[in-house]
Amino acid sequence: MLHLTDQELHELLDAPAVQAALEEAFGEFGRAQAAQQRRLRTEAGGIRLSTLGAVIPGQQVAGAKIYTTVRGAFNFVIVLFDTVSGAALASFEAGAITQWRTAACSVLAARRGASPQSQTLGVLGLGAQGVAHARQFCQAFDLRRVLVWSPGVDEERCRRLELECDVPVRAASPEEIAAQADILVTASRSREPLFDGRALKPGCFVAAVGSSLPTARELDDACLRRAQRVVVEWAPQTLAEAGDLILAAPDCGVQDKLCELSDWLGLGPGQGYDEQGICVYKSVGVAIEDIAVAGLAYRRHRLRQAQQEQALAH
Repeated sequence: MLHLTDQELHELLDAPAVQAALEEAFGEFGRAQAAQQRRLRTEAGGIRLSTLGAVIPGQQVAGAKIYTTVRGAFNFVIVLFDTVSGAALASFEAGAITQWRTAACSVLAARRGASPQSQTLGVLGLGAQGVAHARQFCQAFDLRRVLVWSPGVDEERCRRLELECDVPVRAASPEEIAAQADILVTASRSREPLFDGRALKPGCFVAAVGSSLPTARELDDACLRRAQRVVVEWAPQTLAEAGDLILAAPDCGVQDKLCELSDWLGLGPGQGYDEQGICVYKSVGVAIEDIAVAGLAYRRHRLRQAQQEQALAH
């Protein structure tokens, strides 16, 4: 059976194609033409095994993502099946897919809920997810600067990211970033809020992607009280996992503000933007994202193989 590594997947994928595959998959899910399982976590001796799966007939794929968490480190694998024959198609290292699909969904949500004239991107946390988000947002919006914060961030790290994004990048404090960002991404492993939500600019779009644990939160109650809309991938999973929402005070009114991503994507560009309000997108990562992107990567790999074979034949 075919196995694709993270390096091969980075070579096969690009942001527009990943975003298109995800938008199509969420559309099918919203029409009840696709299905997914909530994450199941099993733990013993401090070792956690997590599994989640999805069936996407329109893309002719089904599959599951399985991963371990050992001393805070994740190791992922995806197994993909053909929904026509039922055959196993491939396995994948899933670190790259997790990076691509998480950032892509944040961009899809922001296209509806952020100002189309956004100029400043803030990124809190410069691990793999923070960097992936900076890259995709700089492609999707006409940004003028990126402000970043992460433990140990220095000028060299900012310079490398600036070269990748082709947008000026500098380090700043979480407080400064919250006050200046038009789009703010929180991609940390923090268990406590990273900034005072009262500092956010009116109209700010916040993508909180750092945690899927019910005991951790990156956003405080002030941010959630100001939110006009709280967009989530899939409420049954998010409301069981997202500490940002689970730990919020009752007067934040989270339940009354919820909108699932499959509905949100029905809006046109900028239609969810409110210049006086705050839009929060809370991501925990759901199975349909992993399987849709794995399917895209598999199709592209097969196409590349066919092209190479054709070239050799001539």
